[in-house]
Amino acid sequence: MRFLSIAFLSLLLLTNPGWENDFEVAQKKAESEHKFILLNFSGSDWCGPCIRLHKDIFESESFLSFAKDKLVLVNADFPRLKKNQLTKEQQKKNEKIADKFNAQGSFPLTLLLTEKGEIVKTWDGYPNLSTEQFLAQISRIIDDTN
Repeated sequence: MRFLSIAFLSLLLLTNPGWENDFEVAQKKAESEHKFILLNFSGSDWCGPCIRLHKDIFESESFLSFAKDKLVLVNADFPRLKKNQLTKEQQKKNEKIADKFNAQGSFPLTLLLTEKGEIVKTWDGYPNLSTEQFLAQISRIIDDTN
């Protein structure tokens, strides 16, 4: 059973390439590379809109290509199933990020942040946008601030 949990988490990591799970590391990377941070709060094993958001937008080739050059991606996941539980250390990191950026406990919640961690755009819930529309919103914000 433990093997299945490890396999499932490995699969999640493989399907979400480039996603960091440590906000502090991500912010340092964003500062050094002068990129925006896209922070997503998800419930990967219980939140239907979260799962759909990852499948429809975050796993698309166009999003991953765009993000590679423009964004530092951070996923704060809050799985509920025992088999998918994160390490205690990771749970603490996610709770710390949630205390700062998601005190209401919204899922999914996606934030676009400056490299300094300032919120410039919020998508509360599933954005109801195509991948192209979602990326266009981010592009406009990036272009307007550069």
